[in-house]
Amino acid sequence: MRLDGSAVLITGAASGIGRGIAQRFLEAGAAVAIFDIDGERARETALELSALGRVLAIEGDVADESHVESAVRQTAAEFGGLDILINNAAIETVGTVEAMSAVEWDRLLAVNLKGCFLFARHSIPVMRRRGGAIVNISSVHAFISYPATPAYDASKAAMLALTRTMALDHGRDGIRVNAICPGYIDAPLLEKWLETVPDRTQAMAGVLRLHPLGRIGTPRDVAEAALFLASPAASFISGATLVVDGAMSVIGH
Repeated sequence: MRLDGSAVLITGAASGIGRGIAQRFLEAGAAVAIFDIDGERARETALELSALGRVLAIEGDVADESHVESAVRQTAAEFGGLDILINNAAIETVGTVEAMSAVEWDRLLAVNLKGCFLFARHSIPVMRRRGGAIVNISSVHAFISYPATPAYDASKAAMLALTRTMALDHGRDGIRVNAICPGYIDAPLLEKWLETVPDRTQAMAGVLRLHPLGRIGTPRDVAEAALFLASPAASFISGATLVVDGAMSVIGH
């Protein structure tokens, strides 16, 4: 699964799953733009990964259309086009609908869902010139809910619906659109959740019991799935959802 000559834009790529995807795609021969709201970390990550290939760091907010438009333009100018978009940026807010403020709700939906829409909106006209692939990083929260995560669950479920519709709308443009639903991954979002629980050790033990494979996932696990869906190996796959969760979602709870 090589991506030699491909230009890739990955959101939320300064750390965690996004960073793992950036590293794997560089190893596969792609040129990669790392987009993140944390500009300093994005530049550090780009520097760390620069030995693997051509990498560009871009600072911005996925919910700000001017930032999105600029990022797509910079990527295309630097790499001579855009072939692959990975919508990975996400935040999580813990709290019931009663406890959550409208401001918190709006911000989460703006990052997790609107950001996906905005990047697709501005990337598709560029990608249409030679076809390509969009991979949306959703979550098992799209179909398995846990207490106090209503906004996050809603955003991730909506991403799957958006994925399916974009696959229908842009297949004739030579653009494939798919989604990945990771389970528990050793990444910053998991760390932030662990900071909210009374007993971190007990919480992690409970998480491990949910996984028949006996471990949680790594950014590399998601990166390999993303590489497959973005590569020519998946040339007849579009509108699909690939679950990467170590069978957690099929064992019942």
